[in-house]
Amino acid sequence: MIKHNWDVFIKSFVCLSFIIYYSSFNPVRAQSLTFVELNCENLFDYRHDEGKDDTEYLPEATRHWTKKRYWRKLNNIAQEILSCSEDGIPDLIALCEVENDSALHDLTKRSLLRNAGYEYLMTSSPDFRGIDVALLYSSFSFAPIRSYPIRVTPIEGMRPTRDLLYVCGETSSGDTLHVFVAHLPSRFGGERYSRPFRQTAAERLCQSIDSIYAISPEAKLLIAGDFNDGPDGPVLQQICQHGLYNLTKDAHGANDVKGTYRYKGEWENIDHILGSPHIYNKVETARIHSPKFLLEDERIYGGFKPRRTYNGMRYQPGYSDHLPLVVQFLLN
Repeated sequence: MIKHNWDVFIKSFVCLSFIIYYSSFNPVRAQSLTFVELNCENLFDYRHDEGKDDTEYLPEATRHWTKKRYWRKLNNIAQEILSCSEDGIPDLIALCEVENDSALHDLTKRSLLRNAGYEYLMTSSPDFRGIDVALLYSSFSFAPIRSYPIRVTPIEGMRPTRDLLYVCGETSSGDTLHVFVAHLPSRFGGERYSRPFRQTAAERLCQSIDSIYAISPEAKLLIAGDFNDGPDGPVLQQICQHGLYNLTKDAHGANDVKGTYRYKGEWENIDHILGSPHIYNKVETARIHSPKFLLEDERIYGGFKPRRTYNGMRYQPGYSDHLPLVVQFLLN
């Protein structure tokens, strides 16, 4: 496993310059756009953010989150992103569980992604742990026009949660694309107890979606993130009723992977990429990205599970407890 990981690492590093050149000038690829969604599993830096409960991810804390482990995590996430596309770099990447601007700067400018030319936009939320969402974009294929965070007002009993990120931009084909990145409240306290909190965030999201449709009924929209709800769950159904399709509802991966997250031996689909009708009708592929280097043996229940950074409190140099979603669709 270690040798395989190193081989993939070297391949990613050596081929990156060629991939960027090829993706920039390949006329066939220019007709399509590759969109990735990934929950990074606690992409924290190793410094304390004032006012945030991030002490768990400091060098002196129980997890011993050191500078070395942080940089290993950054390069692992970079490698994971690069591997999501076979004919170039992904054009847009929606990320969940990223701590701050420092971590995103290091990821895009100093890790294995540093030659890919990615820029990013992110939120700065009132989440008590300090985690946020972000959108990475390749300037070869997407040019932001405007962006802003959308605050979710908590209801009674609900902790402050992650802002929604809205980005409007122009694709290489000249189309206007509206992108939302969301990380809805967790199931802490139980699914039924916490459901109203997710519904509150979903309602705020739907208000923004409706406002775009009110101005432009034919708008092209993408909504991606960790919704902490299944494809047939009440929260996803609530969102899809606002003129959206779940592009990844039937997505599967290699190696018998049936979801983006595995809990007690059961695969779950809690990460989603949704799209408006004009996106839905142009989808070429929608899949879970699950090469073997992102997986490890599930010793108790059999099969595989995502190769995460920590199993409980035990560190391992993994990637994330979620697997990426990849959607490729035609432009125009």
